[in-house]
Amino acid sequence: MMDSDEPFFQREGDLIVPTVHARGPWKSGTLHGRVVIGLLAAEIENRHGDADFMPARLTVDMYSAPGMVPLDVETRIVRDGKRIRQIDAELVSEGQSMGRATCQFLRRTVDPGGIRWHGETTELPLPDSLPELPPGPETMNGQWDLRWITGSIGVASQKRAWMREVRPMIGAEPLTPFQRVMAGADYVSPMTNFGEGRGFGYINSDVTVYLARLPVGEWIGYEALAQEESDGVAIGHCNLYDVEGRIGWGSVCALAQIYRATANPA
Repeated sequence: MMDSDEPFFQREGDLIVPTVHARGPWKSGTLHGRVVIGLLAAEIENRHGDADFMPARLTVDMYSAPGMVPLDVETRIVRDGKRIRQIDAELVSEGQSMGRATCQFLRRTVDPGGIRWHGETTELPLPDSLPELPPGPETMNGQWDLRWITGSIGVASQKRAWMREVRPMIGAEPLTPFQRVMAGADYVSPMTNFGEGRGFGYINSDVTVYLARLPVGEWIGYEALAQEESDGVAIGHCNLYDVEGRIGWGSVCALAQIYRATANPA
């Protein structure tokens, strides 16, 4: 397993520089989508987080693949109200926009009482009760910890798994609960869009995560709920858990990596 003390990024002045661990699996010399999401989430929280506000929703659009070069994250306060705080962020690489995020913070108060329907959830076995997965392609040789509950990559069945981040996002800065869940949110795509026969035929272009509360502990549970695809476009949806129960859900849009002869991949 790789040295888990090494972060995905280092700060150098006003810029953020990728380390070798930030490299993605798709195009040579480009960043992994998971670290793009994690970095944007970390910088939004670092600059605009507030203990009185819950980061209830983060959407990240990934419309270009940033290279392994120094990066800049620019943030902007869209609204700073008494109950709602809206933050936009943009990932800039060599002067070009490579991705953006929008985060909605909601003020923490008290629940109003009453009884509501919550939908079905699964009581997942705790991660310590499951066999460890040796470093390999499913974790990019130990870039994160993964323990399967049901299903696996390459099988067309419902997938459930626990994931744990094993390295910092930026320098020696500790992962916060918000950063921990967002760093792994990209895994909603393989949990829903990886099937049989053609390998990983889809690459996700976005991630949206809704959180009712922040996770407790290091492990995040994923439960694939639904996937649909048509004309080279796919959507996928997962429940997200911590060791105490469901904390929210994540969704992705994805594009086919196999094009028809008449298609224009641009």
